[in-house]
Amino acid sequence: MLVQFYNSIKRALEPSERIAEVLFGLIMVLAFTGSLRVATAGRGDVRTMLFSALGCNLAWGTIDAVLYCMGRMAEKSRGLTVFRAVRIADPHRAQRLIADALPSVVASILQPAELESMHQRLKQLPEPPERVPHLGKDDWLAAFKVFLLVFLTTFPLAIPFIFMYNAAWALRASNAIAIGMLFGLGYAYGRLTLRNPWGRGIAMVIVGIALVASPRHSEDENDTVTYCPFNQHSFAGAARC
Repeated sequence: MLVQFYNSIKRALEPSERIAEVLFGLIMVLAFTGSLRVATAGRGDVRTMLFSALGCNLAWGTIDAVLYCMGRMAEKSRGLTVFRAVRIADPHRAQRLIADALPSVVASILQPAELESMHQRLKQLPEPPERVPHLGKDDWLAAFKVFLLVFLTTFPLAIPFIFMYNAAWALRASNAIAIGMLFGLGYAYGRLTLRNPWGRGIAMVIVGIALVASPRHSEDENDTVTYCPFNQHSFAGAARC
């Protein structure tokens, strides 16, 4: 099941896009958790931390899904515009439009005769629609998968707030998870772009440390709060804490 989900994400997004989606989500959540002050937090405040972190993940996943849909609509609109322009253009302009729409490496090896052959084939296609086609089922499903990708990959940052009893240590564990994931994303991005993966990973670690560094670290390390984990916040559990 997880393998099928990952393969479907690969079809919806390019590798660099997948890395960017997760990276921006992590940075956003880390910037939020890095601003928390646990030294003066009460039990209700810690629950607020948990719900806020989950809400941050949910919001960023929704934003990414909406942006994906907007990108798909823009892509369809651009394709329809180019298609219409090619059909009515003279051969020289049509060839230039086709070449501009292709990857630069592919366009550089095509001869004018080959571009003209593409032009003629495009003219033989049925008339394009008057309006840009609406998003289809596959587009909406891909947007939902983008939402899941961002939400599920940033969810581990909220796990320490659920299971750990000490607010300060829960926050430290959450930040450590985020920094470790940032290193992995930086390393993957370095390999993808044929750059030094270790250098990119360390650079992401520096970004993460900068986000979590704040004046609160100069406070008394012993001034921490113990609280019940989220799954024990019943009436009986609250009475025992």
